[in-house]
Formats: sequence, C-alpha cells, structure tokens
Amino acid sequence: MADILLTGFQPYGGRQLNPSAEVLRALDGSRIEGATVHGLLLPCSFTAAKDPLEEAIATFRPAVVLSTGLWPGEPMIRLERVAVNRASFEIPDNDGTLMRDDPVDARGPVARAVTLPVGDIIIALRRKGIPARVSDTAGTFLCNTTLYRALGACEQVDHPAHCGFVHLPYLPQQVAELLDELSEQGQLELHQRADLASMSLEMMVEAVRTTLAVSVAGI
Repeated sequence: MADILLTGFQPYGGRQLNPSAEVLRALDGSRIEGATVHGLLLPCSFTAAKDPLEEAIATFRPAVVLSTGLWPGEPMIRLERVAVNRASFEIPDNDGTLMRDDPVDARGPVARAVTLPVGDIIIALRRKGIPARVSDTAGTFLCNTTLYRALGACEQVDHPAHCGFVHLPYLPQQVAELLDELSEQGQLELHQRADLASMSLEMMVEAVRTTLAVSVAGI
C-alpha cells in the first residue's frame, strides 16, 4: 500500500501555535485514497530539521510527500511550485541561526520544481469552496528549505514521488491574540492589515486532505 509523508513545523517566532502542526495532528495516521499518512513534526531549525526529513523519505519511500507551514499574512491556501537553493532569514530560527543569503545545499541546483499536480489540486480545492492560489515563491526561510530538501531526497529514491508544499494562514485564535497585542500597544488601527487574515482549522485540514487525495489519485 502507498504511504504519504506529511510534515509540519513546531511553533516559532514567539508564537504559541503553528497551524501546520495542528493540521498534522489531525491527519497523522489517517488513510486517504488507500494510503496511510505518516506525520513528521519538524523543528524550526535549519540544521536539526534536515536529517529527520531525509531519513523519513528514505524509510517510508512515500508516494506523496507534502510539507506544510505558516505564511503570516496569507489569506488562503497557497500551493508552491518551486523551491530555490537559497536560505536568507528575516528572523532567527528556534536555534538562533540567522542565515544570510546562503545556499541550502552548496552542491545542489539553483532551483527545484514541485512534482504535485498543482493545477488539479487548485481546481479541487476551489470546487469545495476553499480559497486557494498558486505561488512561485516559497520565500527563503525554513519552508523553502524544507521543500528544496524534500524534493532532493525524493530524487534519491528509485520511484517517482509527488512532492510539494502548502502554505497555511493564521488560525483565528492567533489573530485574536495578535489583536489583543496591538490593542495593548495602542495600535488597534492596524486591524486593517492584510496579515490579520485567518482560516479555521477545519478548513485547513480539509484543504490538506484534498491536496493529498488528488496527489495520490494522480500517481
């Protein structure tokens, strides 16, 4: 039977929650289109996240590898199409590492393209009433790093795997907490900022489940 590797991240940047971790917990161990979901919660660390990711891909030899992460300010589900060989952080990771225009892999290609059926996934999500869009930049923080590494690890197995990345919005409770912080700082007028968008956990779980179902069906 086919296996799915689903990854998410621990909280970072002083946040108490990461929606990718919550989605991971909801889907870990479930079966989608006959495939078993194996969840892997990654540390928000450039160094420490590498080996667990690559070892899981080598061990499970999954048919689908889907990584997820938070993009603060994103108002909808966002499917990435490319990862670049560049790590340049605006904030340190949870180990305090601050990469400055460094390669993810000094021996790797400039970029790698995802192998998920992105177009079919977008259609399926929108048909379910889930707002979703395609993106050509996964940034240069740990989400991009993870996608780049996952694609590289998938190239090392002897069968093709559908591999990609989904960026998730804030959870509603995260926005509520952010509004409280802004109010305490006397900055409540910032409530019109786009980065206060959010999405329910239930919708995010369904979006990731649908993404996995379309990906497995396309193998």
